[in-house]
Amino acid sequence: MQFDRRSLIAGGSALALGGLASRSPRAQAANTIKLGVLNDQSGVYRDISGPTSVACVRQAVQDAGSHGFNVEVLVADHQNKPDVGSNIARQWIDRDGVDVILDVPNSAVALAVNGVVREKNKVYLNSTAATADLTGPQCSPNTVHWTYDTWMLARSTGGAMVKAGGDSWFFITADYAFGHALERDTSNFVKAQNGKVIGTVRHPLGNTDFSSFLVQAQSSRAKVVGLANAGADTINAVKQAAEFGLTRRGTKLAVLLMFINDVHGLGLQAAQGLVCTETFYWDLNDRTRAFTAKVKPHLAGNLPSMSHAGCYAAALHYLKAVADMGAAAAKADGAAAVARMKAMPTEDDCFGAGSIRADGRKIHPSYLFEVKAPNESKGAWDYYKLLQTTPAEDAFRPMAEGACPMVRS
Repeated sequence: MQFDRRSLIAGGSALALGGLASRSPRAQAANTIKLGVLNDQSGVYRDISGPTSVACVRQAVQDAGSHGFNVEVLVADHQNKPDVGSNIARQWIDRDGVDVILDVPNSAVALAVNGVVREKNKVYLNSTAATADLTGPQCSPNTVHWTYDTWMLARSTGGAMVKAGGDSWFFITADYAFGHALERDTSNFVKAQNGKVIGTVRHPLGNTDFSSFLVQAQSSRAKVVGLANAGADTINAVKQAAEFGLTRRGTKLAVLLMFINDVHGLGLQAAQGLVCTETFYWDLNDRTRAFTAKVKPHLAGNLPSMSHAGCYAAALHYLKAVADMGAAAAKADGAAAVARMKAMPTEDDCFGAGSIRADGRKIHPSYLFEVKAPNESKGAWDYYKLLQTTPAEDAFRPMAEGACPMVRS
């Protein structure tokens, strides 16, 4: 299904929590929480956001149970364009009464939506946009950054590559806010460990031909080629790097952001041995397996990655906060709803116990994985070997280093 910039998916969008059929339309509207899932339904980030994020949000609504208020889920495609994303956010809030915007892959779109939500005093629960600036210079009392960010990825995957001897880097970077932030944060870790960045080249979003970029990377003689991109761009770059024989000469490929959905797209033959960082894996423990089994029938052949799990967990925790403070209060003051979320410990099957810091950063462990070889996999989606776990208190940038105006003192 194709979407224009104002389209919404109506099918199955309204989910009721509590019996309110006898109330007037105005009373029902005042007692209805509206969640807007704004993401990529048709482009390069469809598999890591898209319909699977929507299914996970709807699962959260179902799991939240009945608390005497209604919940409605709306969906739109931002087309990876900041102007489209911010326009949808404004229309949702001003025209449709949306209280919360979730997901929002693409950091440029996320930063635009972040500003709109703060201006309108609603709630933004980010899962799939990576820029750590959302809890740094662009932090907001209306925003929670769940799941992962560029600082965490740089520390975990980038740091592991440097410790393994990869002390000279060449970056192939997506040319927008996310890629710039991931390259910046990884470069800082490389240099802090006495490594060096030899060069960088930037490519447009949705690029299909990486040959010229790979030739430049190869000629640089860097020990590590860092891919600061995501989704279909990462899949294409990894496939073409294999075709070029990039790693046969001893060069390491650092895939700084890779989701299990990308591994599935690549296949184990092409992806084996790659190292990546996620904060959720469907086969990590009994709780993650139980969550996956519950949501899988709604996923049309996909499986949840950390970005999808973040949509579920963020929506579930928000609805717990609404139940605690009341729907009317949550609708009236988005910043107050986020403050209530921060005051409550988080708990869900995807991430376990956690918390939300004053800067809006959701805290939980991160996991460094290696992709299995085909002969190591026991079946479909059995793709990861756990290399190391970074505790929640160490996984994300220290709050004092983020330059978030809300916590600068």
